[in-house]
Amino acid sequence: MDKNTIIGFILIAAVLIGFGYWSRPSKAEREAAAKMQEEAIANQEKEEKAEEEKLAKTRHNEAADVADSTSIFFANQQGTAQDITLKNSKVAIKLSTKGGTVSRAEILGYKDQEGEDVKLLNEEDHYMHISLPAKMENIDFSELYFQPLAQTDSTVIMRLTAANGGFLDIKYRLRPESYMLDMTIESSGISNYFAPNLNAIDFDWYDKARQQEKGYTFENRYSTLTYQDVNGSTKKLSETKDADKKPDKKIDWIAYKNQFFSAILIAHQDFSEVSLASHQQQKGSGYLKEYHSQMQAMFDPSGKQPTVLQMYLGPNDFHVLKATNKLSASDKNLNLHELVYFGWPLFRWINRYFIIYLFDWLSALGLSMGLVLLFLTLIVKALVYPATRKSYVSSARMRVLKPEIDKLNAKYPKKEDSMKKQQEMMQLYSQYGVSPMGGCLPMLIQMPVWIALFNFVPNAIELRGQSFLWVSDLSTYDTLLSWHREIWLLGDHISFFSLLFALTNVVNSWISMRQQQNAAMSAEQEQQMKMMKWMMYVMPIFFFFVFNDYSSGLCYYYFLSGLISILTMWGLRKFTDDEKLLAQLKAYKAKHANNPKKVSGLASRLEAMQKMAEEQQRKQQKR
Repeated sequence: MDKNTIIGFILIAAVLIGFGYWSRPSKAEREAAAKMQEEAIANQEKEEKAEEEKLAKTRHNEAADVADSTSIFFANQQGTAQDITLKNSKVAIKLSTKGGTVSRAEILGYKDQEGEDVKLLNEEDHYMHISLPAKMENIDFSELYFQPLAQTDSTVIMRLTAANGGFLDIKYRLRPESYMLDMTIESSGISNYFAPNLNAIDFDWYDKARQQEKGYTFENRYSTLTYQDVNGSTKKLSETKDADKKPDKKIDWIAYKNQFFSAILIAHQDFSEVSLASHQQQKGSGYLKEYHSQMQAMFDPSGKQPTVLQMYLGPNDFHVLKATNKLSASDKNLNLHELVYFGWPLFRWINRYFIIYLFDWLSALGLSMGLVLLFLTLIVKALVYPATRKSYVSSARMRVLKPEIDKLNAKYPKKEDSMKKQQEMMQLYSQYGVSPMGGCLPMLIQMPVWIALFNFVPNAIELRGQSFLWVSDLSTYDTLLSWHREIWLLGDHISFFSLLFALTNVVNSWISMRQQQNAAMSAEQEQQMKMMKWMMYVMPIFFFFVFNDYSSGLCYYYFLSGLISILTMWGLRKFTDDEKLLAQLKAYKAKHANNPKKVSGLASRLEAMQKMAEEQQRKQQKR
């Protein structure tokens, strides 16, 4: 092979390599092709899985069509599912003869977003499977067809007939004018089919909780799987993330709770071997959470002792739940009203023994809920007014003493004299009868009421669907502007009442900062106030983003509270005579000149620290 041939092959190879490199797909094109390939593989796997599930279902149905003649309930293996409806003025409950359990529950008088009765449970998203382990088989009630007996508008007996003439009944009774459904399981003449030591029946309860309200985020925050253990302690799984739990104690009841409605399963002989799960659902899916529970209840195959259960299917109304406690099928204290969360103990007491009675009294006057919240705010503000006035007067006293404090700042300009300056400042306050903490402590008295109402308003079902001004529903956010895409922190809307609440917060912060700036304080304190100034203005903006998804009723209350605070501060400032106040302080100083008021504990500690510092300084000078 000569030199020209070799060069020719090299050039041809270079051209081919160069053309391949030049014509290859770009990085974006390669990524798109890889993504399309992954999607094709995923779709193929999905289709194969669907085909397998379809085939398995077909096989299952074919197997189900062939009745097992050796089964205890051979006669109930085939049939046609029927719906049995129990209804009163409060709730409509549908039972299915296939499985013998509740398949649907509608809360009458409460409307969903489409204007229809709230569907708490429905066939597509809910099931309750009951099973019993027999000697020769596992009896799955969901595969059996029950025979309805003695049916009325509020009662029915679902029966399984055994091969030997015995039977197993599930008896239902809907209490009149109530949301409580009694459920009793008992057997007769079938004990020989079960092991002598059998004493439990298995439950597998599932529900995909639908979004009932307009605001997903706010409703989801108050929706959670809740339960009460046998010690009467109410607990819950996380509202904001997936959670699984196996309680170490037996359980009285398990509640699948939405913000305003709950499905509660109660065991009067306790649930044992309990496993609980709550999984979050995506926003926009139409669902909040996926609830799942597995547990055991007492079962006596001999039929001597029935399994006593109840179901509450209704609203999370504090008064209704408390009244329902009296319908307990045993002497067990159900404490169902604990589902309405009123906050930590202090705030819960304020809500239960003050706010709720005041709210009910105002509601009984026939006022709209907007006016109820207005008068509630006025009354609460009137009750805390003495503390507000005391706080303001304390700040005003500090303000009129500012010239005296300025003299101390001029007397001790050096930083190393700050402790001595602080000591003399405390002595000055003592001489004039002024407490630096007088403006803080009264304000702390108001905080528990403020926080208590933060827990009360979102749980007040009375606000649900109530309109006021431009708001169509006080239990969810109002909309000033809205758009289709989510914006980080802001969501897909702007709440007008949340905006008003933030604005009044800014004004209140400005008033508070002006009072602090005009008050008597040291140079160090003034520097600290400058650092706090921006924080005081940032907080209202932060509150706007937090409360934008909250109920308009809560934002309306806080807006009113802030507006009344502004008017109160304006009135107090207008009718406070600084010269007269200073004269009162001087009169106090002159009156107690020979009998000075004892300095505070803080002043005493500052004095002791000052003496210690001076002693250390003398020792250093001697060295």
